Amino acid sequence: MVKRTVKTKERTALEEFERALARKDIKFVLRLYVTGATKRSAKAIENIRRICETYLKDRYELEVVDIYQQPEAAGEEQVIAAPTLVKKLPLPIRKLIGDMSDEDRILIGLGLKQQKETVKTKRTPAKGEREDASKKRA
Repeated sequence: MVKRTVKTKERTALEEFERALARKDIKFVLRLYVTGATKRSAKAIENIRRICETYLKDRYELEVVDIYQQPEAAGEEQVIAAPTLVKKLPLPIRKLIGDMSDEDRILIGLGLKQQKETVKTKRTPAKGEREDASKKRA
């Protein structure tokens, strides 16, 4: 019974991912903030271009902004670390920090892939249960 539920969730996530990829009308507007010509900046540019060409071919605009040359642009977007990718469209706006090497994380951040549920929800005890637990300690 549990396995069926997990498989259904996985299938649903996969279907949503495939639907998102199939939608050709959505254009992604991305802005990548980097700091000069560092290795980390070059790697971030290379990685995000590869991801965009693979998953968003002809459906994206990518602007690379050098914070050293345009510090006011980073201030407007409230960028506090670099490299930072800002997904401006489609909404919601998202910011991803790092060298863009974690493809799964980038796809989740862009809304092209759903995050697997790895965190179990913590059950909050009812009011009466909390009082019982404190009495047991005493």
